[in-house]
Amino acid sequence: MPLKFANGDTSSIPVHVVKKDAFKGWLASQPEEVASWLGRTGFEAEAGESQLVPGASGNPQMAVVGYGTAKSRARGRFHIARAARALPKGTYHIASGLIGPALEEAALGWLLASYRFDRYRKQKPQKARLKAPKGVDAARLEVIAEGEALTRDLINTPASDMGPDELESVFLALADQHSASAAIISGDDLLKHNFPMIHAVGRASDRTPRLLDMRWGTAGPMLTLVGKGVCFDTGGLNLKPSSSIGLMKKDMGGAAAALGLAHMIMSLGLRLRLRVLVPAVENSVSGNAFRPQDILTSRKGLTVEINNTDAEGRLVLADALALADEEKPDCLISMATLTGAARVAVGPDLAPYFADDSGFVGALEAAAAQVCDPVWRMPFWSPYENLIEPGIADLDNAPKGGFAGAITAALFLRRFVENSPKYAHFDIYGWQPTAAPARPKGGVGQATRAILEALPSILEI
Repeated sequence: MPLKFANGDTSSIPVHVVKKDAFKGWLASQPEEVASWLGRTGFEAEAGESQLVPGASGNPQMAVVGYGTAKSRARGRFHIARAARALPKGTYHIASGLIGPALEEAALGWLLASYRFDRYRKQKPQKARLKAPKGVDAARLEVIAEGEALTRDLINTPASDMGPDELESVFLALADQHSASAAIISGDDLLKHNFPMIHAVGRASDRTPRLLDMRWGTAGPMLTLVGKGVCFDTGGLNLKPSSSIGLMKKDMGGAAAALGLAHMIMSLGLRLRLRVLVPAVENSVSGNAFRPQDILTSRKGLTVEINNTDAEGRLVLADALALADEEKPDCLISMATLTGAARVAVGPDLAPYFADDSGFVGALEAAAAQVCDPVWRMPFWSPYENLIEPGIADLDNAPKGGFAGAITAALFLRRFVENSPKYAHFDIYGWQPTAAPARPKGGVGQATRAILEALPSILEI
């Protein structure tokens, strides 16, 4: 379902966005019939509240949308998207009340509110359409919405229809769309090409494990994205309980986010060289599943003691990160639905990330605030390094005790990155547990818009 502005429509209904503390003054400037109508309907300009105002003929002459107070706006984002869902059928344009980043947020939120996942059931389209506001880069916003829709579609699709084969098909289609090159290493060839941990995690499934590798661009600094593509995670022999296994179709959310971001980068033609790596596996249970207490030797040569087969994401990422790091990219980013500890720490709405480079951190934090894509920095806390060193092997994939689980997972991944000057790891959730403005319940992109906005500063392009 394309997320586009209604630029072909010749007529549209003006939308006036009004802050609550300015509502009385705005109302005093309006014709008496407008003030009377809004008074009778009880409109108070709360954030996202909307009201259609009829003209003398009975047709709507305007829509008024509340922007609330600074305090109420701080308690959420994409408030105007609530109006997009509530207003009746028609084409609208934002006539007043918003400028700059706030106008851009409103326009993008309106687009994202029209997203529907309709693969298995016909969904009613959004009735209210928006003309691209003057002063925003409409084409860029449409590209961002397309990338977000790709991420959501991939996460929302159940594992029955989104296993490693299907993820590979989407990967190749994206490469073809953007004239990028792609290579696939699968099955026992993973061992021949020295990806032993990707093979170990995926070998128990009858859906062949693989590593997906895409390249795009010939000039500029190099950016490599590594996305966790565990298409379903049973937990392996350390089988997940029913309370934890229900949402595991989203365990490839890191890959989905990386592909959505890659689509944005390539569609916008950023001057950089892009590489995308996705280890695509299913963590299943069978007679040849990898076991607790096994010791695996990684691509990098580091040995890893397996103390929980449900901590498999860091294993497949480690081999992919080692490959990426061999090329010494200017910036290396991993994205994964990696730990429950991250969810406990910051909840589902924030995207925790780990980074040591101050330039990366500064650019990302500024960008996240600018585009309303919240992130939260977590520490690569080196004093915890001993927690991931079991003694019998170089590394432990699941330290005992449960403390600092997100940090120890990030430290584990950092062991496989030595040559990349800017490395960041995002431990995202990838799921909207309850519907919110511009974000229906289900799969969701996190941190991708912030990264996209920050890239020109991070890579100096």
